[in-house]
Amino acid sequence: MAEAGKHKIKLQLSPEAEKYCRADAPLEARRMAAGGALPLAGPELATVLFVLCHDADTEVKSRARKSLEGLPEGVRDAVLSGPVHPAVLSYLARVHAEDPAACEKLALNPACDDATVEFLASLTHRRVVDIICNNQQRMLRHPAIVDALGDNPLTGRAQIDRILSFLGLEHPDTEVAESNERMDDWPDPEEITDEAAQAALEALLGDDASDFGTVLVEDPEEELSEEDRGNLYNRIGTMSVMQKIKLARMGNKEARGLLIRDTNKIVATAAIRSPRINDSEVAAYAKSRNLCDDVIRVIASNREWTRSYQVKLNLATNPKCSPPLAMKFVNHLQDRDLRFLMKSKDVPSAVSNHARRLLSKKGKL
Repeated sequence: MAEAGKHKIKLQLSPEAEKYCRADAPLEARRMAAGGALPLAGPELATVLFVLCHDADTEVKSRARKSLEGLPEGVRDAVLSGPVHPAVLSYLARVHAEDPAACEKLALNPACDDATVEFLASLTHRRVVDIICNNQQRMLRHPAIVDALGDNPLTGRAQIDRILSFLGLEHPDTEVAESNERMDDWPDPEEITDEAAQAALEALLGDDASDFGTVLVEDPEEELSEEDRGNLYNRIGTMSVMQKIKLARMGNKEARGLLIRDTNKIVATAAIRSPRINDSEVAAYAKSRNLCDDVIRVIASNREWTRSYQVKLNLATNPKCSPPLAMKFVNHLQDRDLRFLMKSKDVPSAVSNHARRLLSKKGKL
């Protein structure tokens, strides 16, 4: 038995291993064992040292931590990949947080608990992020992992698309195994009426849905009051990231308008990919400078949306749109808009210079 923080952990050890870390073992024997020179396989050695890290004797604890944190690489890798108690792996995840290779092994180890994977999802190791983004069962079981991925700067567009696909936002017929909240049980985009959305919202929010159903689902005939909008903002703020992603699929314009500004870029991307979104919303979002870069990239890469001249213009004049993408849309602008861009101080110089070149080629300068 070892204590991690305030929680007692029950560890199973062989009789050979247990004799080194029993509370009633002689002090000298425990101090010797804490040095790590024991005839045990890596996973069991690490477990013994983890127990000794919580020993009552200060010297035993200090030696055991040094030994556990400094395991030879071959032994360490066997531990990180092996059937070791989740508490041991959690400890080692913190110790080796700066080591991408070690974190990859932990991310692939099914013995890791979900909280440890959540921690790994927050680290800036590209391969680790990619591994975790492929584990849909983890994300469905422990939505905080999606939170961590959404806040990780290395979670890119491909990873976000994969996550949303797992959750059914991209492909409603995607199989989501072993989930009590299957996204593919929700209506297909073609079937999303207000009634269908309301039913899905009730499944999502339970008893709370009756208070917010109209505000979150039906497009209001009149603008919401500041009080109603504030209540809506507060209600959405209490939702989990998984609930927000689902609401992005089923909610109305007011809900999307708040979700698209969420600090979690997976939620924001889910909002712009909502099957209920309309062209006027897209045009407004293409102009907004308060959205994350990922939302702007989604709009800019959608061929249907960028057929609209207004969307092209809004993207070209939006400093949040990357210069290579913005310059592509500049090629389609009318002369009066090119002149505006050429003089604009709000866009990158590459964009304004490109507008100048186009006008010069036309002889319109």
